[in-house]
This record gives sequence, C-alpha cells and structure tokens, in this order.
Amino acid sequence: MSQVLDAPPPMQIPADGDLAALAARHGLTVSGARPSVPAYVRQLWDRRHFITAFATAKLTAQYSQAKLGQLWQVMTPLLNAAVYYFIFGVLLGTKRGIADFVPFLVTGVFVWTFTQSSIMVGTRAISGNLGLVRALHFPRAALPISFCLQQLQQLLFSMLALIVIILCVGVPVTASWLLVLPALALQFVFNAGVSMVLARMGAKTPDIAQLMPFLLRTWMYVSGVMWSIDQFTKDQPRLVVLLLDYNPAALYIDLMRFALIDSFTADKLPPHVWLAAVAWAVVAGVGGFIYFWKAEETYGRG
Repeated sequence: MSQVLDAPPPMQIPADGDLAALAARHGLTVSGARPSVPAYVRQLWDRRHFITAFATAKLTAQYSQAKLGQLWQVMTPLLNAAVYYFIFGVLLGTKRGIADFVPFLVTGVFVWTFTQSSIMVGTRAISGNLGLVRALHFPRAALPISFCLQQLQQLLFSMLALIVIILCVGVPVTASWLLVLPALALQFVFNAGVSMVLARMGAKTPDIAQLMPFLLRTWMYVSGVMWSIDQFTKDQPRLVVLLLDYNPAALYIDLMRFALIDSFTADKLPPHVWLAAVAWAVVAGVGGFIYFWKAEETYGRG
C-alpha cells in the first residue's frame, strides 16, 4: 500500500522592500549600521565617562612595571629635552640669540611630544584594539579620542616640571599664563582630528604605524622645537617662511611659549596666529571626525 505525501508549498521569500518594511515595523535595525552624525555625537557624549576612565587607566598602566612608576611621565620628556639641549643648543649652537633658551626648548619638546604621541597612539587605536572593538558595541571614535586624552593628561604632569624650570630660571608668573588653557584646548582638538584620520587609515593598513616615526621626526625638525623659526628664516623665501610659520605644530608650540615665557614676545608670532590655530583645530577636528565616522561600520571586520 502506497502513501502519497503532499509536498509543502514553496517558501515565499519576501522582497528587499518587504524585508525593510517588516524590520521597520518591528523596530529592527541593521547590526553595526553607521548612525547619523548627530546620533554619533550623542553616543560619544553618553560614553564620556568611559572615555575618561579608559584614558586614565591606560596612563596609570603605562609605567606600572617600572620601579619609578609615574615619575617617567615627567622624566621621559625631560631627558629628551636634555639630549636636544646638548646636541642642538651646545653642539650646533641654536641657543645663540634666544633668550631663556632652556624654557624655550623644554616648552617646545613637551608640546611637540603631546602631538607626536597622540598621533602615534591614534594610528594604532583600532588596529591595536581589535579584541575590544569586536567584543563591545560603542562608537569607535571613543578610542582615538581617549588615547589623545591620555596624552593630554601626561602633558599636564609634565607641565608641573616645566613650571618649576621656568620659575628656576627667573621667568615671572604673568596673566598670559592663562592663555595656556585655550592653546592646549585647540591643540587637543587638532591632535584628536589627525589621530582619527590615521586611526581609520591604520585600521585598513596597519603598516602605516611603521612609517609614522619617520614622518613625525621630519615634522619635528621643521616645527621649531629646538630652534627659532623667526631667527633662522630671515633670509629664506617668503613661501618657505609662511609654510614654517603656519605649520600647525609650530603654531601651538609658539602659542605656549608666548603664554609662559615673557621674553618670547608677540613680535615673534606670525600674524593672526590665534585665527590660524583655530582654523587648524576646526579643519582637523571636524574633518577628521567626519572622515573617521564614514567608516564606522567597517572597523573590526575582515
């Protein structure tokens, strides 16, 4: 005796439009989809405590294995400044004609280190933290921003040593010291923007992290960290002078020198220096943020 089994009706696969409507009806969204810019900014703001806590934890752990611990936060830039003083100030004579050369040099080294370190850690912000990126859902821009905040915290520790040096060489405390706050704020926005650009590039091409030390070293040498742009470019073509003067790293270094060192007067600053510093911060900060946000859904995949 044979049995006749009825075949099940063929499965009806909804069209893409029907699927989208069905998902929308039940409040479903695409997993990992990129939010709008306002929504992304709100997500970052909601996770501001995570960003600050993550930055502080990374800073605390940075020298946890060293016997001197957090003292290296101050000693590292000071030792770099001592090396640069011997090579450039003594051997190459760049200190000639520069009043208060020691504060001039130390300020340049500390401020440049803030930019250099922010960019270096930002380049590896995604590629070096894939486990965190793949395990947790959060706006990925939190990583390069938190790494830049970590470097800002380290700079503030170093500034204590800088203030001691400035006072020891007889530089007076003046009201211009208050300009440190807006100068650092603008530099932080600039650093964060550049870090986000390189974080996206480094997520796709990790080898960029190997190239960055060479590019940053070149950038340091043309930023007036160890020498005075105003003094050494008097006979240079106007275009060269403009490129060096309005180099963003040099702008933020000069603003900090102007704020802290009374012998570094306004005539040593390029015209419209604050406007240029704001422009660099806006272009790098906003442009870097948008550039990073556009690839939000790709981080940690592949």
